[in-house]
Amino acid sequence: MSSLRIHRNSPGPGVAELGMVEAPEAGHGCRVCLVRHLAVCTALPADQASALEQLTGDTRLHAGELLAREGDLRRYVFTVQTGALRRTRTLADGRRLVAGFLMPGDYIGFSSATHYRHTIEAITDSTLCAVSHEGMRTLCATYHGLEHELMQRACIELDATRDKLMALARMTPPERLAGFLLDMVQRRQRQGLDDAVVALPMTRTDIADYLGLTIETVSRCFTKLRGEGLIATPDPHTVQLLDRKKLELLAAAA
Repeated sequence: MSSLRIHRNSPGPGVAELGMVEAPEAGHGCRVCLVRHLAVCTALPADQASALEQLTGDTRLHAGELLAREGDLRRYVFTVQTGALRRTRTLADGRRLVAGFLMPGDYIGFSSATHYRHTIEAITDSTLCAVSHEGMRTLCATYHGLEHELMQRACIELDATRDKLMALARMTPPERLAGFLLDMVQRRQRQGLDDAVVALPMTRTDIADYLGLTIETVSRCFTKLRGEGLIATPDPHTVQLLDRKKLELLAAAA
């Protein structure tokens, strides 16, 4: 298998190896990044973006390729620019857990762990901006607003994890699915996209593994929501929201 390489935006040594696949194309710079307003680097004023550009590089993944494998050494932090990825973990008995989905603007960042605790795999063709851990620490030491933004992101992720644990403990399968669809709506809103239509790049199996359900249960839940007139599904990867208020009430029922 070929190595993952990051193409540097700045002059210097050609490429830096990461581990799994290869992405040879150069990035276009922070100031024209389409997800800058969603990413942690939004904490840097535009006139200071050049400091970040000197440390960044882009990498591309094809659908199904790995960004990192569980147990790999953490050496870089990433911002998803395009596409979608899933974060998974395999249990000792072989079962797969999906810990979350990564969309444009999401940050794959610092952790107290020196090695990845999850495998991160591209669901669709994806592009990511990469910065070394050392480079990001240097930026945080220089620009305290960036450090504050990273702390806020960590707190948001912690809150989201707590919400998910409560959902798994107390919510019925239809309530879990409704909450998941509304979360995907919020992600589209942050990107400035049409929030009446939800694009689901992941499979039904991915959704089941994320919600702690079987694929059969997830399929029945989609059928139930369609039957009640809350959603329509023109194809397996598209959901139209027909009655958002009832979806919100269902997701909040627990």
